[in-house]
Amino acid sequence: MARVLIIGAGGVATVAAHKVAQNPDVFTEIMIASRTKAKCDAIVKAIGNPAIRTAQVDADDVEQLVDLFNSYKPELVMNLALPYQDLTIMDACLRTGVNYLDTANYEPKDEAHFEYSWQWAYKKRFEEAGLTAILGCGFDPGVSGIYTAYAAKHYFDEIHYLDIVDCNAGNHHKAFATNFNPEINIREITQKGRYWKDGAWVQTGALEIHKPLTYPNIGPRESYLMYHEELESLVKNFPTIRQARFWMTFGEEYLTHLRVIQNIGMARIDEVDYNGMKIVPLQFLKAVLPNPQDLGENYEGETSIGCRIRGVKDGKERTYYVYNNCSHHEAYLETGMQGVSYTTGVPAMIGAMMFLTGQWKRAGVWNVEEFDPDPFMEQLNKQGLPWHEVFDGDLEL
Repeated sequence: MARVLIIGAGGVATVAAHKVAQNPDVFTEIMIASRTKAKCDAIVKAIGNPAIRTAQVDADDVEQLVDLFNSYKPELVMNLALPYQDLTIMDACLRTGVNYLDTANYEPKDEAHFEYSWQWAYKKRFEEAGLTAILGCGFDPGVSGIYTAYAAKHYFDEIHYLDIVDCNAGNHHKAFATNFNPEINIREITQKGRYWKDGAWVQTGALEIHKPLTYPNIGPRESYLMYHEELESLVKNFPTIRQARFWMTFGEEYLTHLRVIQNIGMARIDEVDYNGMKIVPLQFLKAVLPNPQDLGENYEGETSIGCRIRGVKDGKERTYYVYNNCSHHEAYLETGMQGVSYTTGVPAMIGAMMFLTGQWKRAGVWNVEEFDPDPFMEQLNKQGLPWHEVFDGDLEL
């Protein structure tokens, strides 16, 4: 009997809850908890399984989390809330003897700064408690690390060049909207770029480097180099990598809106005084932008996310491209959410499945690429994110 607790009630949590409910042989008891219980109840109603329990909890409050964990006694907590809350949830897990999984690394509220050091610092404490913490189990980070581990295991003696490529070729028919939490999304995209080259990090201007890349079933799309958290763990866990980069596509209209948001100060994350009240401009902007959970119904097109890898096998250079294309419309028909939420929520469920079935169970704090990729890759094909391979083709990079 496996009892799982999902924290969060956004698009990713909604998808994960649907997929967890679809696998009752692994997940026998389910609870969804968030700051607003009504949102959890709405997810349960959409799934149509009244046996799923719900609860209210403030994930910023360790004591509330501890009380909930002690009451429900889950075997695993799936943290699908905000990355600001990773550490409070990990603290509560340690205090109550509960295992942990998330999809994005911790970042402080007052600084748009992304690194794993805060969570890696918990490694010894989780080891001593005999608990497992699985970090970054979405798509990127997440499947991108699994793809890399799979390539290293089966096709390369050494990986030398890694490019993670993320294209959203969908159209949600909104003038401007983000595909996940606007506050997190805009903080991420407006930061300086960074990539790994010859043992050191190279910093670039925000979206300064870009080029067209061709995506399967989509065609060429302008792709922008930016920093993404999985690069930090991948170059650590695969030390033969000489260069590692992350690329993401953005439409010109999106970038124009983003420039205006920055130029007028609405991307600020510090407090400003407004009529005697303290507000954070980016949080106010989030309140007036379309909710990412409401984009799915009219979303057309698809995403394409993968890894383009160059290295050597048996003394010969080879290239490898592994990717998934996900239809926004098909994701909506299955879960009520668009493809970006789907591609993150499904891997979160699979990671939980890997732990609960004993295949990814190891005391400590781990990134996904440190586990055996094979059973995860098998489940991707079964759970709605089938992958495809191209050997020795032109990587364009």
